[in-house]
Amino acid sequence: MAEQTTGAAVKRPREEDDNGGDMPSIISGWFSEISPMWPGEAHSLKVEKVLFEGKSDYQKVMVFQSATYGKVLVLDGVIQLTERDECAYQEMITHLPLCSIPNPKKVLVVGGGDGGVLREVARHSSVEHIDICEIDKMVVDVSKEFFPGVAVGFEDPRVKLHIGDGVAFLKAAPEGSYDAVIVDSSDPVGPAQELFEKPFFESVAKALRPGGVMCTQAESIWLHMHIIEDIVANCHQVFKGSVNYAWTTVPTYPSGVIGFMLCSTEGPEVDFKNPINPIDENGNRGKSIGPLKFYNKEIHTAAFSLPSFAKKLIEAKSAK
Repeated sequence: MAEQTTGAAVKRPREEDDNGGDMPSIISGWFSEISPMWPGEAHSLKVEKVLFEGKSDYQKVMVFQSATYGKVLVLDGVIQLTERDECAYQEMITHLPLCSIPNPKKVLVVGGGDGGVLREVARHSSVEHIDICEIDKMVVDVSKEFFPGVAVGFEDPRVKLHIGDGVAFLKAAPEGSYDAVIVDSSDPVGPAQELFEKPFFESVAKALRPGGVMCTQAESIWLHMHIIEDIVANCHQVFKGSVNYAWTTVPTYPSGVIGFMLCSTEGPEVDFKNPINPIDENGNRGKSIGPLKFYNKEIHTAAFSLPSFAKKLIEAKSAK
């Protein structure tokens, strides 16, 4: 299996065959995503044309035109985004935290090399500076070439791109540097495991101002409740403000849903469930980034409504 990284936009590991080699991604014109993270199932998309294939220092990168979801970005055999449904992930991981605090000014994005989170952060007129730390420059370059509607975030003059490891970047960040940290993270496999552990969350908390917020990718309630329970427990130990779990639907992610952990540091109270900071829904700052496709105030609040089985387990971990 190709190396997983802690600062790139890699989200999920790819399964290997019995001989230790990569399983083929495209068979008879269909791309299939197979992984031990979701055993016994696979999601397939019909491929019209492969547009790019390459190997960076960290992972295999592929872009193909699908029959139903537009262009698709794949890293190490795993879907990262499609043109059709990327809005559901990018808008929610960004606006759930940023709409929950007044006037965010300085934001850090860890990973997110496709630029989609940057695009959404740029909607907030109060933001003065956006750092992004992405380890794989090829992901950035490929996204700019094949997904200009996503990578448009890199064109904002407030953005500063750092090519490097996100964990190291956070450790070196001065205390209280950011109003918000958004972690577009890998799954907790291999080196990316540390993105879900207590020391990493401590680095995030240190880098946030009092009342600052973190939002990190936090897996699927249908597939990974054991991982989510650990994330909740770690975050309650580290963050002394609010700690909440939310979720959204993304059809091309395993099980069709993905979750987010939202936490705040001690300081001004943060009520994640009730957004207080409106955004420019039409994206009319600098170069137009188009209207919101998924996020709104109602879906913000609804994202924190959990199915009974998930609510019970998360509340049990929160009470400890």
